[in-house]
Amino acid sequence: MVNESETAKRLAELLLQIKAIELRPEKPFTWASGILSPIYCDNRVILSHPTVRTYVREEMAQSIRTHYPTVEVIAGVATGAIALAALVAQELNLPMVYVRASAKGHGRQNLIEGQLAKNARVVVIEDLVSTGMSSLQAVDSLRQSGANILGMGAIFTYGFQNALDAFSQKDCPLFTLSDYAHLLQVAERRNTLNAEEAIALSQWRQEPENWGK
Repeated sequence: MVNESETAKRLAELLLQIKAIELRPEKPFTWASGILSPIYCDNRVILSHPTVRTYVREEMAQSIRTHYPTVEVIAGVATGAIALAALVAQELNLPMVYVRASAKGHGRQNLIEGQLAKNARVVVIEDLVSTGMSSLQAVDSLRQSGANILGMGAIFTYGFQNALDAFSQKDCPLFTLSDYAHLLQVAERRNTLNAEEAIALSQWRQEPENWGK
């Protein structure tokens, strides 16, 4: 039986160690949307660390076995989740496709790369869920191609309420290997954050659009 809370804490620890996640409340990052953020997550860094890469592959595959035992195809969201989807598909011995943000402008002009049968039972893989908009765009594209979406699995999520609501509205269950709440627990425990910084990061998640202004 997978202990999901322990996995979430262990992975949060690893992501901090390899600097896939950086916490910088005193000097916030600026997202493309203009939001000021005390955290930056780049899970592509995982690919450069074989031990962490193996851990993520095995835990994601086991979670899919647990949550979606009837899965037939793994689909990665371009570009950040393509490599992870390939690793997980290999672990599960399943076919894999990936979904572009927009159709290719030449050749076959594919939006979905790979062979996807109609009504195939698909689990979508993401590296990170923030607002969820790009993730759910991929879900829409797969459904329009005839896929039966069982759900989505991601490495990490900030846990924004609007994202949770969007997944619910799209009837797309979401599971993640780790999340913001477990990250804060781990960061405080390892003294990455002091109490004041932990409060600041907690406040950011509640109202990210206005934080730091």
